[in-house]
Amino acid sequence: MTDTAGHGTRQAAERPAPERLRERRAAAQRQVRRTLSRGGWRSTIRERLAHLTEAGAGVYDLDEPADVYGDRIVAALEERVAALLGTEAAAFFPTGTMAQQVALRCWAARTGDPTVALHPLSHPEVHERHAFSRVSGLRPVRVGSGPRPPTAAEIRDFEEPFGALMLELPLRDAGFVLPTWEELTEVVEAARERDAVVHFDGARLWECTEHFGRPLEEIAGLADSVYVSFYKSVGGFGGAALAGPKTLVEEAKTWRHRYGGMIFQQFPTALSALIGLDHELPRLPEYVRHARVVACALREGFAAGVPWARVHPEEPHTHEFQVWLPYEPDVVAEAAVRQAEETSVLLFANAWDAAGPGIAFTEVVVRAAGLEWTADDVRTAVRDFVDRLPDKA
Repeated sequence: MTDTAGHGTRQAAERPAPERLRERRAAAQRQVRRTLSRGGWRSTIRERLAHLTEAGAGVYDLDEPADVYGDRIVAALEERVAALLGTEAAAFFPTGTMAQQVALRCWAARTGDPTVALHPLSHPEVHERHAFSRVSGLRPVRVGSGPRPPTAAEIRDFEEPFGALMLELPLRDAGFVLPTWEELTEVVEAARERDAVVHFDGARLWECTEHFGRPLEEIAGLADSVYVSFYKSVGGFGGAALAGPKTLVEEAKTWRHRYGGMIFQQFPTALSALIGLDHELPRLPEYVRHARVVACALREGFAAGVPWARVHPEEPHTHEFQVWLPYEPDVVAEAAVRQAEETSVLLFANAWDAAGPGIAFTEVVVRAAGLEWTADDVRTAVRDFVDRLPDKA
């Protein structure tokens, strides 16, 4: 008789430690009593489908026939996005990577210049395997430096011409940071002085209204085109939209087909996006305000036990920010998971990455679940977390 249980245990033990830690963290995320954010994407298929039908009935007629190649509910979503952003039109895309490549290659054809200026920490530079140059014939050039958006002076003084400036709002890999409204308008003006078009990588643009103190249509109105995501802020299944002038959007739809983005039916994703725009979008300013409470309490909680700890930015620009600690990533990741397993409180739900020798950072997100936390709750959780870290003395 085969000892299958023992074999499974040995297999689990033989897996790399980082893989085992990821599995423990995922299990903790599903089971903990308290956490700052519960991402719907971690739910089961059954739970996701149940939410889709229950919440979807309140935002769209579920007895209407499903979409075919972008009509009906997909077209309704496109109209909703254009209205929210104050643009002439919008086009649904299965991914933001595709949407932005299409937008910028369309602008390149119009300007005659395939050069795209963008920050070194921009998503296409860090996470998309050089898709701009390898797939779309674009030539990215890096403008600006450090964990901050590019400045107007850097745009004006850049040493070579470019046809388009892409600005990621917020700049995620710099800590979800944003310029001030005045800085943003100056950067856009500097690009226009160089006869360049301005495209906003607004995957998380939905989160920016509280920081800028401006409505979405005024923010989007600064740019020639805007991309927004349906899952990074508002909890959809996936998908994205490109918004801008009607002629650009119609051209983009042609390239969407050429890139393989004309999917037969996308009603689950489109419906989930409409739900997010109805349910989550209005709450984002509240999340941002509470993220500032959480960030302040984290700084206060760490002050005694880990004096070097950093929250970046000190006052979050959105409902997402970074925490930096003077430990190796596996050390703080283990402490975070142990806290969740032993207390059912998950203070740090995301992975920890290296930021230098002996320095780790993680991203903190505050959503509806985080609104239940008071500043005292956060400080208490920090002290409990620090107790699980090795003594630095």
